[in-house]
Amino acid sequence: MPLLFQYDRSGEISAMNGEFLRKCLNDILDATGLTDADGCPLDFDPHDFRRIFITDAIRSGLPPHIAQVIAGHSDINTTMGYNAIYPAEAIEAHRAFIARRRALRPSEEYRTPTSEEWDAFLGHFERRKLSVGICARAFGTSCIHEHACIRCSMLRPDPAQRARLTEIRDNLLARLTEAEREGWLGEIEGLEISLAGAQEKLALLDAEQARTRRTVDLGMPSFANLAGRTSTADQP
Repeated sequence: MPLLFQYDRSGEISAMNGEFLRKCLNDILDATGLTDADGCPLDFDPHDFRRIFITDAIRSGLPPHIAQVIAGHSDINTTMGYNAIYPAEAIEAHRAFIARRRALRPSEEYRTPTSEEWDAFLGHFERRKLSVGICARAFGTSCIHEHACIRCSMLRPDPAQRARLTEIRDNLLARLTEAEREGWLGEIEGLEISLAGAQEKLALLDAEQARTRRTVDLGMPSFANLAGRTSTADQP
């Protein structure tokens, strides 16, 4: 794998160890004659330059996950913690992105909409409101289930309408039982699809409710564990 600090040892690429890098760094500091505010010689460790290196590398276009490998971090969030992003740079980067996007998109997309187009846009969101939730389909798209909303994956059920969903499911069960008893084979398949949709929406509500109520016990970290994690995550 590529190494950040390496040398050719008889035709074999070898990594420079930390002690060698510290010695090189101290030799450079001694040669500069620089001192700190108290007049003492500067004392740096390779780890002190990690924030500078990662920030400069990512700003120069290096993918964060590559910087993670070079830094030896097991979690990319650790790497991004060393990446110093300044508000002015973030704003300029966003403006540059918007400018590139507008240059690629047709100019007519940025014209002022007519009153009819604006009314159609607002009407789309009004028509998304359903008795058991909301339709999540995008603007300008048609209903794929001919308004059989209980079957549709775009239906986002409202937890407050659980009782109504339960009533719909029970009604579908009763109708399915009747169709099977009377031999209405043409209705059985449609009722089964609708019943599966209702049960899926109820299961979705149950899963969401369980997720919001679930608590995770993180335990109480000890000083020994914290020290161990810091030393292993931030090795140069």
